[in-house]
Amino acid sequence: MSYRECIAKGVPEGQTKSSYLLNFTGCKMFSVPQSSKSEFLDKARQAREERKGYKEKEKAATQIQALVRKFLCRCRLQKQIRKEVDDYFQASEAGTTKRNALSLFRTARKLLFIYCLEDKIRFEKLCRTILASMEVENEPKVWYVSLALSKDLTIPWLKQIKDVLWICCQLLKNLKPDILQDSKLVTLYLTMLVTFTDTSTWRIVRGKGEALRPALTRICENIMGHLNQKGFYSILQILLTNGLARSKPSLSKGTLTAVFSLSLRPVIAAHFSDNLLRSFLLHIMSVPGIVSHFTVLTPECMTLIQTHDLLRKFILFLSREEQCLDICVCLEGSHTLCLLGNLIHLGFLKEKVLEEEANHFVKDLTDMLSYCQRYVSQKKSNLTHWHPVLGWFSQTVDYGLNESMPLVTKQLQHLWGVSVIRTLFSDVLSKKLESQESTPPPPQPSTSQNNLPVKNLFKRAFQKSASVRNILKPVGGKRVDSAEVQKVCSICVLYQTALSTLTQIRLQILTGLTHLDDLLPKLWAFICELGPQGGLKLFMECLNNDTEESKQLLAMLMLFCDCSRHLITILDDIEVYEEQTSFKIEELITISSFLNTFVFKMIWDGILENAKGEKLELFHSVHGWLMVLYERDCRRRFTPDDHWLRKDLKPSLLFQELEKGKKRAQLLLQYIPHVIPHKNRVLLFRNIVTKEKESLGLVETSSASPHVTHITIRRSRMLEDGYDQLRRLPVNSIKGVIRVKFVNDLGVDEAGIDQDGVFKEFLEEIIKKVFNPALNLFKTTSGNERLYPSPTSYIHENHLQLFEFVGKMLGKAVYEGIVVDVPFASFFLSQVLGHHHSTFYSSIDELPSLDSEFYKNLTSIKRYDGDVGDLGLTLSYDEDVMGQLVCHELIPGGKTMPVTNENKISYIHLMAHFRMHTQIKEQTAAFIRGFRSIINPEWLHMFSTPEVQRLISGDNAEIDLDDLKKHTVYYGGFHSSHRVIIWLWDILSSDFNAEERAMFLKFVTSCSRPPLLGFAYLKPPFSIRCVEVSDDQSPS
Repeated sequence: MSYRECIAKGVPEGQTKSSYLLNFTGCKMFSVPQSSKSEFLDKARQAREERKGYKEKEKAATQIQALVRKFLCRCRLQKQIRKEVDDYFQASEAGTTKRNALSLFRTARKLLFIYCLEDKIRFEKLCRTILASMEVENEPKVWYVSLALSKDLTIPWLKQIKDVLWICCQLLKNLKPDILQDSKLVTLYLTMLVTFTDTSTWRIVRGKGEALRPALTRICENIMGHLNQKGFYSILQILLTNGLARSKPSLSKGTLTAVFSLSLRPVIAAHFSDNLLRSFLLHIMSVPGIVSHFTVLTPECMTLIQTHDLLRKFILFLSREEQCLDICVCLEGSHTLCLLGNLIHLGFLKEKVLEEEANHFVKDLTDMLSYCQRYVSQKKSNLTHWHPVLGWFSQTVDYGLNESMPLVTKQLQHLWGVSVIRTLFSDVLSKKLESQESTPPPPQPSTSQNNLPVKNLFKRAFQKSASVRNILKPVGGKRVDSAEVQKVCSICVLYQTALSTLTQIRLQILTGLTHLDDLLPKLWAFICELGPQGGLKLFMECLNNDTEESKQLLAMLMLFCDCSRHLITILDDIEVYEEQTSFKIEELITISSFLNTFVFKMIWDGILENAKGEKLELFHSVHGWLMVLYERDCRRRFTPDDHWLRKDLKPSLLFQELEKGKKRAQLLLQYIPHVIPHKNRVLLFRNIVTKEKESLGLVETSSASPHVTHITIRRSRMLEDGYDQLRRLPVNSIKGVIRVKFVNDLGVDEAGIDQDGVFKEFLEEIIKKVFNPALNLFKTTSGNERLYPSPTSYIHENHLQLFEFVGKMLGKAVYEGIVVDVPFASFFLSQVLGHHHSTFYSSIDELPSLDSEFYKNLTSIKRYDGDVGDLGLTLSYDEDVMGQLVCHELIPGGKTMPVTNENKISYIHLMAHFRMHTQIKEQTAAFIRGFRSIINPEWLHMFSTPEVQRLISGDNAEIDLDDLKKHTVYYGGFHSSHRVIIWLWDILSSDFNAEERAMFLKFVTSCSRPPLLGFAYLKPPFSIRCVEVSDDQSPS
């Protein structure tokens, strides 16, 4: 009782308090400890949880028992049903029971109720039984399809057949047509699908049942709609890919026909709706090479495609940009390429449709290629995958398609085949290049002996070409916004997109586009007619505009340049200069002038500095075509004098801008140095060398003198002493001042002071010795006797060190401006300059500079009309090496590989490459290593191969005595009017012939050729000193 309660009941207050306190105290005194209480509570909680656990276990046990009983019951039921189904099939096969569509329906319902993977054989029997029922004659009650007409069973039957057909589809997905047993099942399940998606084979609609056809057709359409919703087209795609995406197809003619019929039925039923056309394109037309397989295996399918005008429907469907993009996004790169190949193949086969729908067809292909192009990468990365046609590709690549890529590539090749090109470029190819009467060629102003071959070439070329057609020059007059121009531009954009997307077959595309001899000349004629004035002005305006029209015009120019460059690269000199394949010489002159100006304007007007993307690609394309023409002209002239120079470019202005570091001047020197006169480039080269000398402290100044290296040379062992003393010198010492002291065989010094003259003599003599073919470091070419490394130089123990030393000595001569009479073979100089690494380089073009007779023999193989195999050649080269026949394989195993009509072009290039590169690879590398240690290779980029030869050997021209007089220095009382000096010049000009004057020059300067820039650049200058001698002394 609480204290308050006691008060309320009238208990005395004192007693109440004491009782309360006593009770409270007693409670505290006799209570249970706190830990015991916690234990008690824990035990109570555990007891509750145990009771709860027991109840849950009991409940779970009950559920498990129920599930087990349910499972066992289901197993018994399934076993019973399977037995009933088996009994039905057994009785049906034995013929002991009367066949009946209703009993078949009930059996099918039982099997579908319990169906799982272990029932595949029973399902197979069901399908066979259903198909057998459809073949019975004149027994409607047996026909399985007759249940569709039963009022009570129509809906159940429809559901059942949908289920059956979908199981057929699922089974098809996992079958491999190349396995015989699977192939039989493929045929079975496809027959089921073919039978119940079209009424044409149903006996029930024959005769009086024809009135039922519309209703039954709607049932078939309902079935097809159900299958489509479930993924019918995906199943067909998997089946087709498994059977066709391989080097040898494993689908039979009947199977392929059935699949195509099944895929086309929903499209026809839906009256070619966009939705069904989309599914057909995504899943059927994207199967690799399917049109090729139709053409070979099932011509009936091609007939269906033509009957329903499918190509036109595909083209028009894809012509809507959003639908084309949707298809590409769904397919991704590899399958988009397969679809592209099939469409191109259809276009090739259906030329009339292609001609009528050319604009849409071109747009579709361009859009699809452009989509793929987004993911084409120039190099390998963590995000890219290798694709055999696209190269490095940043989308996922389906490697399962790799086996079928050769077939897809073959389909794509139709795009640049003659038939499709003629159809697409019909507007260009229909242009007639009008003929004109031959007129005398314009006179050539040059009378130099060296220019006579060029003059004769012009004459022959003009006589041949002028009688055939007008020379194509820019004339203008065609509106760029006309339908004709827009069509041609869009076609050029298509092929340009193909070139930049299909990176691994780029050369195939270019070769295909250049196959027709008249395409490129007529495309150039078309370009010449564009705009008010034609030619350059229009395209320069396009560079400054960012409109779609301008981009298309520039794409046309880019395609023309890429194709023309490829053509000229693969044509040999006979085809270019004598046969004049595709282009006439005069047209090449006009084109090169156009290209030269275009590139110059792009650089000088500052367009290139900020160019990127398409404009930068355009520049490289135009520049590439230009440089191919320029290099061929350097090798064999076809242009008039000063053709490549820009008269509006002042060299002084260019040099000023170079000094200031102006970007456009640097780019000009990098890309088209040939627009600057040769003399000015040599001056620039000498200035560059002088600046380097100053930076290295190799020039005499008021405050310091350069370090001088002294060497002593025995005349009888000039090469050995020079090699021993100079080869270990640091590069900067070789670049510096070297003083030579000659001693005779007795060790006595020769008289004379070396003020560079003695060193020049040493350098010229040592170079003369090492380049002597008798030493076998270098050989001479047949005919013009030009030098190149000897393939058998290895007879010298240290031949590679010698080549490096020779390279340094020649580099020293060029560095000092000392001309030496060393005529190199142009193919070897091209390697020294690094031209052989260029994408435009062709070994076969350089071969005449090695062996013109060998070149003629090789090119005769190219022109051989018969079977090259009859010549008994192999991909190898037999060489007589010091009396022993050695066989060199051009490729591994080449001596067992015959040369055929298919590989003869490869053989020619391999042979040329072997003779000019492989045989002398080590010697050339050592020589280049030595030469480039003295001469920076970038300094020589401004010179062509013949110009570098002039830099080395000087001009092969007579000595200009007036120039020598003008720059002669006199000492000791002599002057230009002194009678002795007058006698000297009179004797040199009147009594000496050219050879004697060269000998005089060698005597006084140690060089038989004048300096390239004239005697003003002779160092030290030519000087004549008056020396008094006594009567008993003879002057020296």
